[in-house]
Amino acid sequence: MTKPIDHTAAISGLTKVQFIALMAMLMSINAISIDIMLPGLQEIGASLGVIDENDRQYVISAYLIGMGCAQLFFGPLSDRFGRKAPLLGGLGLYGVCALAIVFVPTFSALLALRFVQGIGAAATRVVTVSIVRDVFGGRQMAEIMSLVMMVFMIVPVIAPSIGQLIMLFSEWHMIFVVITLFAAAVAASVALRLRETLAPAHRRAFTAKVIANGFRIVLTNRLALFYTLATSVLLGALFGFVNSAQQILVGVYGLGIWFPAVFAAFAGMMALASFTNSRLVQRFGMRALSHAALLGFALASFVWMSVSLMGPLSLPLFIVLHGAAMFQFGLIAANFNAMAMEPLGHVAGTASSVLGFTQTIGGALIGALIGQAFDGSVTPLAVGFFTVGVVALACVLIAEGGRLFKPHNPAG
Repeated sequence: MTKPIDHTAAISGLTKVQFIALMAMLMSINAISIDIMLPGLQEIGASLGVIDENDRQYVISAYLIGMGCAQLFFGPLSDRFGRKAPLLGGLGLYGVCALAIVFVPTFSALLALRFVQGIGAAATRVVTVSIVRDVFGGRQMAEIMSLVMMVFMIVPVIAPSIGQLIMLFSEWHMIFVVITLFAAAVAASVALRLRETLAPAHRRAFTAKVIANGFRIVLTNRLALFYTLATSVLLGALFGFVNSAQQILVGVYGLGIWFPAVFAAFAGMMALASFTNSRLVQRFGMRALSHAALLGFALASFVWMSVSLMGPLSLPLFIVLHGAAMFQFGLIAANFNAMAMEPLGHVAGTASSVLGFTQTIGGALIGALIGQAFDGSVTPLAVGFFTVGVVALACVLIAEGGRLFKPHNPAG
């Protein structure tokens, strides 16, 4: 009997498990870049003379804006020259900036390097999604992205604890040494193990006309555009929480060194939801799961907002209400991205860059607004979550012509 061909290995040179692990490592670059330093934000601000505690949030925002802007560049570049070279170039820039931050003299210089570091990290966001789209499509892509997101979500579970451990035995500069070493390990794995996944026949010229046409294809596709906008505003809620997490969990609830444990619990809920999605998406479909989760997100956020407007929330009640919303997010993200990318396989790199740019910049700006609204309570965060839930639901209704739960891809 002839042994069946391993589709994943034939294209990428990796088994399915190895492929998912490497894609998750690449996506984890961005989680590491944000979550590992959360326990050190206070010391970074004190060390570099930051007076307003809300200004510490710019360490995250500068990185996200750099990453968002550069995605417009890396997508078309990967459609022209393949996936590996731009990916390795981005990882190199990311690692060099992380190492340079160890020696940074001022907060302004740190923010500038974080912006450039985000530019390098953009390659990991764009090219990873493009590689997955090169290898898989439809519900299979949603399944793989769910598994990638599940592993990716494990990073926020452990990264703050690693950051806290570093802060206990060293100081904040060592956090960026660890980030540099992680980048080097991921780059070595890509260079030595990953095969080029973009076939020569599918490469596109790197000209202004071709790039503009690729952008036109993306922006004029109703499904791709509005699922991207829906993801953008939902990411704004997530970034808003990440921006203000240290202030809420340490400042409002006084968790101190236990901050990473509660933060990890929220990330764990999203990881569990992503795993659940990977098990159910082939059976029920992307739309059934993600549309139900979006309605659940809006409902949970509404209850959370209503209760918080009545007075201060206890820590257990905050964990339950915020955790309910975060669990729904884990059922939404991979499906929305897969549905946005599904009709754009022929321009996957450019599509991933436009989608990633919109999601990251939109999410970073909305997240900054929500984070900067922090007033010593969780009410601004709750209002932000409910608002983006309503806007995301409107975007999905436009994408689907006013009808939810209608399947587009057959099972199997």
